[in-house]
Amino acid sequence: MSMKKTLAALALTLAVPVAALASEGAERLTRMLEPLETVEARFEQLILDGSGERLQQANGHMWLSRPGKFRWEVDAPYQQEVISDGSEVYLYDPDLEQVTVQALDQRVTHTPALLLSGSARELTESYEVSRQQQGSSETFRLVPKSPDTLFEELQMTFNDERLAALQMIDSTGQETVIEFSDVRTNHAIEDRRFAFQIPDGVDVIRDTH
Repeated sequence: MSMKKTLAALALTLAVPVAALASEGAERLTRMLEPLETVEARFEQLILDGSGERLQQANGHMWLSRPGKFRWEVDAPYQQEVISDGSEVYLYDPDLEQVTVQALDQRVTHTPALLLSGSARELTESYEVSRQQQGSSETFRLVPKSPDTLFEELQMTFNDERLAALQMIDSTGQETVIEFSDVRTNHAIEDRRFAFQIPDGVDVIRDTH
């Protein structure tokens, strides 16, 4: 049964409006995200097509400092870096010897770190949020209120109130699943971690539109 149908069934059974349940999910997610000033974690990322076939598997390291700063490094199988210094986002592909630069305030969705690095209130205002709990695990389902997004659904899973996984589904049915490990929160991360020096000799593409 889908989350939407589950919430509808609960609303009928408990005589609680679905809107109230959605509001409860948004408030709970906000309470969990707002205390996070910094996050560091290892991650494993899996991309599946609409039929469930594996397209890509990668692993790497993430650093995040709110608001707006993050570093997302893919170590294997192909190196890639996404860095935000709080004003611009740099996507660096060493194999292509190419750097793409975009303003942070644009809808840049190269990495879930961008979603996590912003304001929790803005996140819950931009998405319809519902919540499902099983034991110490809580999963939040976020559906964009605006059609101008690159994915149709986002799920955040927390175990014992610690971020454990993200799942994104786009309009083609392609699914990105990211599982986090060795998660550390609210510890000091040096600002130089979020500074990016464009290497000599690489192509630079500035997307300012």
